[in-house]
Amino acid sequence: MSRRTRLPWIAGAVAAALALAGCSSGSDDGVTKGGAKGEASGPELSVSGAFMPQPVSDMAAGFLTVRNEGGAADRLTSVSSPLSDEVTIHESKGQTMRKVDGFDVPADGELALKRGGSHIMLDRLKQRPVKGEKVTVELRFEKSDPIRVELPVMEPTYVPPKEKADASHDGGSTGTGSTSGHH
Repeated sequence: MSRRTRLPWIAGAVAAALALAGCSSGSDDGVTKGGAKGEASGPELSVSGAFMPQPVSDMAAGFLTVRNEGGAADRLTSVSSPLSDEVTIHESKGQTMRKVDGFDVPADGELALKRGGSHIMLDRLKQRPVKGEKVTVELRFEKSDPIRVELPVMEPTYVPPKEKADASHDGGSTGTGSTSGHH
């Protein structure tokens, strides 16, 4: 290849590598990110605040926040995990819990899965994780690439500090606002 034909090829390869690097990556700050499939101004998702209380039976719940910094909404459609073949998403309202087909993740907004509200449910666990371990789940969306998340297993009664503060103000199970990558 001549120098003249190599430069455009190298530039194209670098551009492709940069585009791939931005699509789905984990970071050291506790925030996991995923981009939209082929959409320039689509959803830009990140996950923070993930945890699982140590299960006391063959069922467990997972909690996290999906933040969308993008200009288009998305929808969480399913979750899977090597810990269970039966992973579903549930909505809780009052004293009623029901399985749902998905949750909206609004543009420039968030989906909060937290205690007393909507959550990930893992039934018939293959083993019971204990405090200090991590459980992998994969979140699947309508538009964005899947996001793999590590849920740190916490004590059974764990409630994140942010939720404790929120509960004293409004007691709601979902909300908007900024989230941090700290658990």
